[in-house]
Amino acid sequence: MPQTLSVPEPMSVLDPECPSRIVFGRIGERWTMFVILALSDGPLRFTQLKARVGVVTAKVLTETLRALERDGLVARAEFRESPPRVEYALTPLGVSLLDPIQAMREWAERHVPELLASRERAAAASDA
Repeated sequence: MPQTLSVPEPMSVLDPECPSRIVFGRIGERWTMFVILALSDGPLRFTQLKARVGVVTAKVLTETLRALERDGLVARAEFRESPPRVEYALTPLGVSLLDPIQAMREWAERHVPELLASRERAAAASDA
């Protein structure tokens, strides 16, 4: 009896059961896009990365890096030197996210005045 191969159904991020939602969850986390953008020019040590990202705490940056590493977006390299050195870099999968994230960055930088103006109008309307 020949075996029938099941063809996976097309992915739809709007389907609550679709595993592709994990990607949106990862990218939507507060510090993910900042870390990916910070690493876009090449590997960084933890302190360099923290300074580039900004106000993130060391604990939260560590958690974010571990999650990105687990998902295959960031690689951690340890160098046996004195003192020991660790660098973080984007993997090829992480690099593949740069174009979409850069597009969102450009959109945000271009449209933030409109969003801020809308917020001010909404705040003024609620005060009235």
